[in-house]
Amino acid sequence: MTKQNQIRMSTKSVWAGEKDYLVHGATQVPVVHSVSFGYEDIDEWYEVATGKRKGHIYGRNTNPTVQAFEDKIKLLEEAEAVTSFSTGMAAISNALYTFLTPGDRIVTIKDTYGGTNKIFTEFLPKMQIDVTFCETGNHEQIETEVAKGCKILYLESPTNPTVKITDIPRMVKAAKKVGALVFVDNTFATPIIQNPLQYGADLVIHSATKFLGGHADALGGVVCGSKEIVEPIYHYREINGATLDPMAAYLLLRGMKTLQLRVQKQTENAMEVANFLKNHPAVSEVFYPGLEDHPNHDVAKKQMRLYGGMLSFALKGDIEAVRQFLPQLKYANKAANLGSVETVVGPARTTSHIECTPEERAAMGIPESLIRYSAGIEDVEDLLEDLSQALEVINLEA
Repeated sequence: MTKQNQIRMSTKSVWAGEKDYLVHGATQVPVVHSVSFGYEDIDEWYEVATGKRKGHIYGRNTNPTVQAFEDKIKLLEEAEAVTSFSTGMAAISNALYTFLTPGDRIVTIKDTYGGTNKIFTEFLPKMQIDVTFCETGNHEQIETEVAKGCKILYLESPTNPTVKITDIPRMVKAAKKVGALVFVDNTFATPIIQNPLQYGADLVIHSATKFLGGHADALGGVVCGSKEIVEPIYHYREINGATLDPMAAYLLLRGMKTLQLRVQKQTENAMEVANFLKNHPAVSEVFYPGLEDHPNHDVAKKQMRLYGGMLSFALKGDIEAVRQFLPQLKYANKAANLGSVETVVGPARTTSHIECTPEERAAMGIPESLIRYSAGIEDVEDLLEDLSQALEVINLEA
């Protein structure tokens, strides 16, 4: 029989991790809503509770439906261990809090997702943890700061919302020299596009709410890595309680069956949209790693199998142009989400970086007129026509 790691991605998306959870001849994983799991034999109960035998005890710890979702991610990311969370931010915060203690130092890039940035600027300093921010894409600066010593190097590639790219293998090499752990938020890329564990990263993080689920109907987060890294994070989560709900796990599991198909189509659409926008007079700048003039295009080409469904662009005319443009779009949800089958758009000031002040956004290189565009799976001709008519309303002479 073909080994799981030899199966191609689209087949993995459909089949991986499910067989052990099918019951009564069902072809789909059931939703197990039971909070607790009973045992007549107290010795068997004890062995399950202490991890000596497979099984489930209590829903805050593990659940069959949730475990099926975790197993699918584990196989897609080729990870040794996985644990899941109620949201993507729970995955990020639990992973950080598991390993950081007062006096530690973390090195990161300056334009991570807004919620992540708030952990770095607001919460970790209260714990006497030093956070050093580097210019995304300035690999020399990151290497210099890492060489000074740190507990964690935290990366996001591509970044949200400016889709900047970091050379993951190069940064891993720098981190290993000082014994630092490397965490990579892989939400934008998905395991279809890149697998940071293959480049030596210690932990891969996903907001499963986004591309993994793909239908904007379930919240979730997940971390992937070695047992040595993931097990203490699982322990932190089981005690602190940010558990993934079984129904959400089922919806995410179902959504992942079409992950390869969705990401392929979203990438094709995003490339077409990016090429259209870069030549439009109402657009001042387009950010998409698939464009040859993207500053990190060569790195993206080297470490990504596709360029992804996310792009962003800045309108001429600042926030007033955004007010004119967004309401005109017919085939896009104006909402704070991404990675869905429907195209989703919104300015960074109300989506990825709502938590930040205008000054903080400016310091991250995020103009107020920046639009985050998550390409859906619609016919691209309709998306281009929709963008064209919406951009026509912008008054460039205002």
